[in-house]
Amino acid sequence: MAEHTHVSEYRVPKMDCPSEEQMIRMKLSDYNSIQHLDFEIPDRKLTVLHQGNSTEILNLLEKLKLDTKLVSESKTTESINYSTDSKKERKLLWAVLLINFSFFVIEILFGWFSRSMGLVADSLDMLADSIVYALSLMAVGQSAIRKKNVAKWSGYFQLLLALVGLIEVIRRFIGSEEMPVFQTMVVISFLALIANGLSLYLIQKSKSKEAHMQASAIFTSNDIIINIGVIIAGTLVYFTSSQIPDLAIGSIVFLIVIRGAFRILKLSK
Repeated sequence: MAEHTHVSEYRVPKMDCPSEEQMIRMKLSDYNSIQHLDFEIPDRKLTVLHQGNSTEILNLLEKLKLDTKLVSESKTTESINYSTDSKKERKLLWAVLLINFSFFVIEILFGWFSRSMGLVADSLDMLADSIVYALSLMAVGQSAIRKKNVAKWSGYFQLLLALVGLIEVIRRFIGSEEMPVFQTMVVISFLALIANGLSLYLIQKSKSKEAHMQASAIFTSNDIIINIGVIIAGTLVYFTSSQIPDLAIGSIVFLIVIRGAFRILKLSK
């Protein structure tokens, strides 16, 4: 008699980006009875094909504190095939990774020389995305322990940079009237906006239902909002002749980056 395959569907309300997907994959990586994980990021849904008890999987997922609930469970003896063009998806993710990392370098350099904390903060947000994509693209043969170590040190590095950035914002707010070059803020952010728009177009064009692609679209949409925020801040710097708009957007984005750093650190647990 064929052994039953269980199909368990979980609702994961706090799963809204690649870091949560990686958290789940790492947490379940040592559970040998799992045959397949299918993520639907926009619907916050995870479907697991597995042998054995779904409660054990739920217990592991609950440790991630993503408010996971078991929605349904069924059994089947039929073979279920999930075919994905992994080569095409990896190629697309590499493209998105390179775009993000390239603009991390561009924005942090121009942000530093133009004295714009908004650009520096946005560059770290790009770095955060790059780290998560890099973790997703690590060779399949890499052990879960190695991926967790990379996540841990990447998270601490990002957290350190963001905290230094916040301290610099406070220093400038209290006693240093360093006016950012608004032209650089607007131009570089506009270029980043175009790059993120291109990334979003490529991801949506792929029409992939894979979690990596869906999550990348969400991440990139959020980046576009931040780019627009920096452009608005640069415009306000020009009209108000004040550094406050730049410091404000910088503070907001640094806090977003710190939140992202803690998400990455969760991958190492």
